Amino acid sequence: MSTAKSGREHRARKALFTRGIRRGFLSLREIDEALPAGSLSDAERWLFFYSLHAARVEVRDGRGRRVAFADPVPARAGRDDDGAASDPP
Repeated sequence: MSTAKSGREHRARKALFTRGIRRGFLSLREIDEALPAGSLSDAERWLFFYSLHAARVEVRDGRGRRVAFADPVPARAGRDDDGAASDPP
């Protein structure tokens, strides 16, 4: 991974974290837009969501429902068009 790419992703995570703390929540859609699929490893993505949870920042789906931290949150996979988690096949 290039230094420029990792720096951009770091700034995106920091901006999301700041916004989430200020508002108390983030939507899956805004997280996916700032950190598109493949920009973070599964472990980095899990750590980001864990950090949000630890900071008491709610993550909400496209319908405004809270996404429980225990729920798996893969990058875009398994979500319907509004960002809500869909049932597995």
